[in-house]
Amino acid sequence: MKYYIIAGEASGDLHASNLVKHLKLEDTNAVIRGWGGDLMKHEGVELVKHYRDLAFMGFAEVVKHLPTILRNIEFCKKDILEYKPDVIVLVDYPGFNLRIAKFAKEAGFKIVYYISPQVWAWKSSRVNLIKKVVDRMMVILPFEKAFYAKYDYQVDFVGHPLLDVIGEATPDIETFRSLHNIPPKPLIALLPGSRKQEIDVMLPIMAQTAKSFPHYQFVIAAAPSAHGEWYINYLTQSNISIVYDRTYKLLQHSTAALVTSGTATLETALWGVPEALCYKAKGFTGTISYHIAKRLVGKRLKFIGLVNLIMERESIKEFIQNDLTVKSLIEELSKLLDDAAYIGRIKDEYKQVREKLGGPGASAKAAHIVAQVAMPLQKIA
Repeated sequence: MKYYIIAGEASGDLHASNLVKHLKLEDTNAVIRGWGGDLMKHEGVELVKHYRDLAFMGFAEVVKHLPTILRNIEFCKKDILEYKPDVIVLVDYPGFNLRIAKFAKEAGFKIVYYISPQVWAWKSSRVNLIKKVVDRMMVILPFEKAFYAKYDYQVDFVGHPLLDVIGEATPDIETFRSLHNIPPKPLIALLPGSRKQEIDVMLPIMAQTAKSFPHYQFVIAAAPSAHGEWYINYLTQSNISIVYDRTYKLLQHSTAALVTSGTATLETALWGVPEALCYKAKGFTGTISYHIAKRLVGKRLKFIGLVNLIMERESIKEFIQNDLTVKSLIEELSKLLDDAAYIGRIKDEYKQVREKLGGPGASAKAAHIVAQVAMPLQKIA
């Protein structure tokens, strides 16, 4: 069968690549074309476009790049019509993917959505569109099934795919230090995000914070799609190092972490690393985007971090916009390093997060559903 997968961000590339790995076990003759990244390409996906050319963050940034986005949408529609897939798999990335879903459904294609858009946060009205254009919706957060049920829409909770990749064997810490030229101090992970605009805002604050902790080595987790020049100005600081595409290995050996809001906050929690969540929009367009988001989301959600959303309480501290300062991060990081009771409470919360997410196997369950939709007339064990 022919599959067409669209993932527009680094996390989507990760989860789509694991989906593809299991999909090939379900359908040994699968032919897969898609939009994504290096991980998908490594699994044999014929890549149409890389996500680094697709990811625009914030409302104002989307408006600024609207001509490019619209060209990409039209190109994607044309490519789908020419490829004629048996099923289209959309991975998160709602602004783009829901437009494609509407078009593809009208054109007669089968649509599976893997990793629901965060309609519970942004636009619950989008559920009505999803019901019309998505044949199967697979959700990965425990509260999402109940949310969709309120709209009389049955979805499949498959568990969180991060549980399939967290906890794999990594080198011991001395090997890790040697491989990446990291000094022999306790490690603190810096996860400033994967987009340049995130890094430009978050990393200066994180680097300034590091100056108050000279006995720790702060290590930047550089995204695989990032460019070295984005980080170069921070590597002159003696207690800051960098690793590329080794986030999980870094987290396994870290004492604490400063993390930009997003999937990375949940990844950090699943590795059991005490963390502080960071988010700040900067500049004219960034500030506009923040205030729009606050108006849209503020009344629905008390938190923005996945850990806190899953637990429905403040398990980790969130430092957002004006609350994200060097002073506030110094105070919080001191607690994450030295307050045993505080550290213990956070780690207990992490255990509960893992339990709520269910066990591993999300990628395999999702692949089975995709294959069922693609091959309805064939028996799939």
